Amino acid sequence: MGSRLAPSQTPVHLPAFNAALNAASAVLLVCGYFFIRRRRRQAHHWSMLGAFFFSGLFLAGYLWFHFHAGIVRYRGRGWLRVVYFSILIPHTILAAAIVPLALLTLTHAFRGRFDRHRRIARWTLPLWLFVSVTGVVVYFMLFG
Repeated sequence: MGSRLAPSQTPVHLPAFNAALNAASAVLLVCGYFFIRRRRRQAHHWSMLGAFFFSGLFLAGYLWFHFHAGIVRYRGRGWLRVVYFSILIPHTILAAAIVPLALLTLTHAFRGRFDRHRRIARWTLPLWLFVSVTGVVVYFMLFG
């Protein structure tokens, strides 16, 4: 493995960029939901692909940042520490689950299996939205 960067060399703006990618993904997920509720399938399609794209960019940036910067520890104390970890723990668990869920949901849509797509999307959408929004919250609690 490569060596860690010195603190002065860590990509300090990347966490903010990653939070923006998470926020963009959340906005596109909500837009995609409203588009499909109004039967605007093409707009739904592009919104969800955009959300997937931004989430993928986020994941790449997140992994790159932590590979180079290492672990970032939360410095808050008292009840804020409890709040932070009560958000971080489900966020982390669900973030790991979102990758296969999103891939499966998109695969069903691309293959025209819309009954299966709808069935799994009912789980994928709220979980993915939770992960995107709590990702932004975690960023602000760590760096804000």
